[in-house]
Amino acid sequence: MAQRTLACTACHGAQGRAGPDGYYPRIAGKPAGYLYNQLLNFRDGRRHYAAMTRLIDPLSEPYLLEIAQHFSGLELPYDVPRAPQAAPELLKRGRQLATHGEPASKLPACVACHGAALTGVQPNTPGLLGLPRDYINAQLGAWRTGQRRAHAPDCMAQVARTLTPEDLNAVSTWLAAQPLPARTRAVDRLPEPTPIACGSAAMPAGRQQP
Repeated sequence: MAQRTLACTACHGAQGRAGPDGYYPRIAGKPAGYLYNQLLNFRDGRRHYAAMTRLIDPLSEPYLLEIAQHFSGLELPYDVPRAPQAAPELLKRGRQLATHGEPASKLPACVACHGAALTGVQPNTPGLLGLPRDYINAQLGAWRTGQRRAHAPDCMAQVARTLTPEDLNAVSTWLAAQPLPARTRAVDRLPEPTPIACGSAAMPAGRQQP
């Protein structure tokens, strides 16, 4: 499978560790359901990047799932995050949003859906650590403008549109600066239900991640 996914790693880095320019994110170790969903989103027009669409358009859904499960199963170390070049007040605000949200605007905390360690939740919720600030900014911006969408209810579009531009920058800057915990795999479940409903494509019957 590593040989068959060379087209993926040409942009996403060796073994899917992330591309060097900050815009091709790490895919190694992400939950298989999340990766599978994103492949479908590119194919079906909910995400827009012509190179991705051309690459996956001829592939069957079972093959897309194989690709997702291949990268999900890779356990590889993360790079050390870069030290943030940001004011302490900005980082403090980012931490507040990520860990506590903003009750006044009904904005949920990132940890409420992505896990207390922000490493993601099986099978469909990705981790938020180990991603460059520019990539996080770009994706939140895409949700704000409708360039990135998900199955209804599109919870991340709701979150991104609730964030002010200043808060969007604060939370992405803080997230990008966080060190990775010793255990970087997505957790099996959250201790409490998520505060906001999120839609996703169902995994094919009989092919769910163990």
